[in-house]
Amino acid sequence: MEYRRLGTWGLEVSAIGLGSWTTYGKQVGEDAALACMTAAYDAGVNLFDTAEGYADGRAEEIFGRVFKTRGWPRASLVIATKVFFGGDGPNRSGLSAKHIVEGCHASLRRLQVDYIDLYLCHRPDPKTPVAETVRAMDGLVRQGKVLYWGTSEWPSERIREADAYAREQHLTPPCAEQPEYSLLRRERVEEELAPVCDDLGLGLTTYAPLFGGVLTGKYLDGIPRDSRAAFREGAWVRRHLTGAEGAADARRVRALLAAAREMGTTPARLAVAWCLKNARVSGVLTGATTPEQVRDNLGALALLPVLDEGVIRTVEEAARTP
Repeated sequence: MEYRRLGTWGLEVSAIGLGSWTTYGKQVGEDAALACMTAAYDAGVNLFDTAEGYADGRAEEIFGRVFKTRGWPRASLVIATKVFFGGDGPNRSGLSAKHIVEGCHASLRRLQVDYIDLYLCHRPDPKTPVAETVRAMDGLVRQGKVLYWGTSEWPSERIREADAYAREQHLTPPCAEQPEYSLLRRERVEEELAPVCDDLGLGLTTYAPLFGGVLTGKYLDGIPRDSRAAFREGAWVRRHLTGAEGAADARRVRALLAAAREMGTTPARLAVAWCLKNARVSGVLTGATTPEQVRDNLGALALLPVLDEGVIRTVEEAARTP
């Protein structure tokens, strides 16, 4: 396993992490989660990512029970979770100080841990001043309930606002952003977020490197019954598979499959390895419902030494917009 610092901060995360979006507590049960998490941990993965809104908190509960059942040393884990989608009703969602504090306490109970390594604001909250959110996060850091905090899918100008306020007030600034990033979704990371990372020292823990499984090629002949797109939470994948955009991406995927075969690897490994070649990416979050998928994704690490500029150009040419 390769470990990378989270931007310019001291925290080291595994280059490949295991996420739980739409999988644990929804697509598969606890036994599958236990098998996947064990395969990941045994391979050196320390970054485990979830959120209060994943499966209405059940994903955090599953993570917590697995951590307790396996008895892994707390120092060997980097547990990341997110706050925003807490539930319906006043003060049960968003980034107010009240919800951030109460959401953190609820996540700690579900995860069965004393502190969260990386606590992310899951979306920007237009109803709450950035200053209020920053102060609430700083308070959790000072209490030792959170070690590092960051954002997910925040626009660059709002990240800069949070950082500037924190530094002016001598509070803890955000250290990470969690954006979507794949061969099919490059622009935001490479154009909008790159200067923010360079200026502020942010690390990126990116998600959806396979774009919901599209880049594996498994949807070229329809939607498998046990795939993410077959579930209600996979509606975004189903929408993408139809229409002109879906047809264009199908041509991209076929070209990527050919490039992977020529290299003697799988498209999943090639797509994850491509994400990791971006030096601003601290860790790539992968999803898996079987240990075999975990191991396939981890095989991307072996490709890094051979992904020189020529190979990267070939891959990017295969995945470019037709």
